[in-house]
Amino acid sequence: MPDPISWSFAWPYLLGAFGAGYLAGSIPFGLILTLHADKGDIRKIGSGNIGATNVLRTGSKGLALATLILDSGKGAAVLLIGHWTYGPDIGVAAGVGALFGHLFPIWLRFNGGKGVATAIGLLLAGNWPVGTAACLIWLLVAIMFRYSSVSALAAMIVAPVCAKVLGWADAPLLSSPIAYHQMAEFTALIAVLIWFRHAANIRRLLTHEEPKIGET
Repeated sequence: MPDPISWSFAWPYLLGAFGAGYLAGSIPFGLILTLHADKGDIRKIGSGNIGATNVLRTGSKGLALATLILDSGKGAAVLLIGHWTYGPDIGVAAGVGALFGHLFPIWLRFNGGKGVATAIGLLLAGNWPVGTAACLIWLLVAIMFRYSSVSALAAMIVAPVCAKVLGWADAPLLSSPIAYHQMAEFTALIAVLIWFRHAANIRRLLTHEEPKIGET
């Protein structure tokens, strides 16, 4: 891994990494896949979201799975490339850029997805113990309540807490690119963005109007 960048010269690299991550993250895989498969404009189906949960509402589990993999993969890829090229700070900047790109893609007039798959990809690539904990919480809550939004919100709460606890316990990092103390700050920012993008879902949950997984 390259030596850390001196902070006196860091900002151009950080901005460049953020911009590159943004462009990669703004690729709307859900929209591209559904249009290519003649499923129509995903923005006019179900919730109008471009993510895997809404792609599932087209009736194609394969397209939903492909969207999940690609959306999570783009976040993981830019973080790892940034980390391998210039170190963890650049990896984090690129990862944050990818999440912003998915949430606010320039190609779709800044109206993107909810960012859950991309966030999970970032967590797994950045620190796999924290990412694994978030995935397990998502799966457990989804099985219990069958609300994708509730699962995502719960996972995003657990991630920074898990990073903090593992950091306090001085748990082994096991070759993860991002240390626990930095991961706690990174995941806290991710959580704020995800909760912000789920504001409409939270309102529907409070009024019992939020569709469950697999419902239209």
